[in-house]
Amino acid sequence: MISFKQLPLEAKAALAAGVVFFSMMLSRSYLAEKLDVRTRHWLLRLQMALFANTLMLMGSLHVWRSTVTMFSRSSTASSLCFMLWKIVVFMFLALAHSSFFTLPFLVAEEPYFFSLAAYTCLGAYIILIFFLFTLGSVEQAYKFLVGRDAKAGPGNKNRTVMKPVLAVMLTAVLTVVGLLNASQPPTVNSVEIPVHKLPSTMNNLKVVLLSDIHLGPTVGKTKLAMIVRMVKALKPDITVIVGDLTDAEAEIIRPAVEPLGELDSPLGTYFVTGNHEYYTSDVSNWFELLKSFNIQPLHNENVKIVSPKSTYDWFCLAGVDDIEADVLRYSGHGMDLKKALRGCSSEHAIVLLAHQPIAAKWALQERPDINLVLSGHTHGGQMFPLNAGAYLLNPFFVGLYKVGQNTFVYVSPGTMYFGMPMRLGSRAEITEIILRSP
Repeated sequence: MISFKQLPLEAKAALAAGVVFFSMMLSRSYLAEKLDVRTRHWLLRLQMALFANTLMLMGSLHVWRSTVTMFSRSSTASSLCFMLWKIVVFMFLALAHSSFFTLPFLVAEEPYFFSLAAYTCLGAYIILIFFLFTLGSVEQAYKFLVGRDAKAGPGNKNRTVMKPVLAVMLTAVLTVVGLLNASQPPTVNSVEIPVHKLPSTMNNLKVVLLSDIHLGPTVGKTKLAMIVRMVKALKPDITVIVGDLTDAEAEIIRPAVEPLGELDSPLGTYFVTGNHEYYTSDVSNWFELLKSFNIQPLHNENVKIVSPKSTYDWFCLAGVDDIEADVLRYSGHGMDLKKALRGCSSEHAIVLLAHQPIAAKWALQERPDINLVLSGHTHGGQMFPLNAGAYLLNPFFVGLYKVGQNTFVYVSPGTMYFGMPMRLGSRAEITEIILRSP
């Protein structure tokens, strides 16, 4: 029987991650109703940070061995350059690990430099792990194909050394590209969508869709003000925000939210929760703050959007709570489609706001008469190599989808980004949706 002390470091980290994950499940199942909201919020944040760090520890050990230990026996191991390189790698890993702790402690009107640096290192860390794993797999496949004789000799040694060098170079290049891409203003994407049973007097009605702004450690007031200016320039009839507006409590980040008060769409501005609103455990205060800016939360409810040209013409705009509220057992919240569509009959067009594409799928299974669902959540994968995972985990990934004869789903790739100020293989977007009557 192997004792805990005899286990390799990777196995110890994996075991620790399992323990933290088990504690998270116990907390969600048995402590949700026994702890007050604020305590539950801090416990969840702490558990998530510890879980992420224990998982990352396995990757960090691999990074250290690949980029430092491998070269420790070379002739340059005692040089000043190698010592500086060790410090750089250590600081890089330390910043990447610390990123998860910036959320509860370093959130203000504008991002702290430390938070930006930490999340940038986290993004680079993900890219580096991917390339180290991929290049290692290619190397092993090559050895297998050419036979055991390829395992020895100077050529194989050179390939082994070049693997981490190439991985670091690719990571550096893609990190810079990702930072530059994310620093650009969101692109404005104009999409025309036919809406069955939309009154002719509401033809060409303009809806601006925002999603996944993620006010918090790396997104602050300046970026939100830029988004608001771009929205106002489009002169929408309606503005909708489909979740993940924030990653922080309302009182902490209130100054950063002020630009939202300048939104003045004539037919209203509406909001539904995303999973990150529930991670803040401060949804009620967010609802009150948004209402003070004339933004109406749709908390499993709907409103009639009346045509400016005829009071007899209207369509139903409904919104559902994010499905994460059910997972977290957030009191008084959870996706309730029947309640959200109460009074919305198939005689009129129905537009539904639902943060997660999986919620859109469930809604259409229950009410196929919904004509249009607007979602977000996926970020279009945000950055390579996370794109593939986001694609596989969501029934609708990004862009416009037609479901059945008269139903469409549009998934926003996000108006900003979460945490890592990087985008690779995706672009932030403000969506201008033009509703067409049949």
